[in-house]
Amino acid sequence: MSLADPLWPYLLVLLIGFLPSEIWRALAVVLVKGLDERSEILVWVRAVATTLVAGVVAKLLFAPTGALAAAPLVGRLGALAAGVVVFFALRRSVLAGVLAGEAALVAMVWWAAR
Repeated sequence: MSLADPLWPYLLVLLIGFLPSEIWRALAVVLVKGLDERSEILVWVRAVATTLVAGVVAKLLFAPTGALAAAPLVGRLGALAAGVVVFFALRRSVLAGVLAGEAALVAMVWWAAR
């Protein structure tokens, strides 16, 4: 495969982006066998992961870049609220919450552009 081949960027993403992180995920699956999910270390790991997700969401809401910056803050907050409501209404379905929030944001931007 040469650099002129249109598929080389995908191979690069696979080798540099996907495989290094996938190795750690597979290793984690092997190493967590027998760990109590209520242990202090796993409670701490879950808290750190939740905090990082909350930080990313806050950054996307209050300091967006790219196309998201074109959406007004009220619309971004409304989409977040719609996603949270659907998440809890559908028995804590992450997929449903994300799709509802995304649909609300797209609908708000489409409506505002008309």
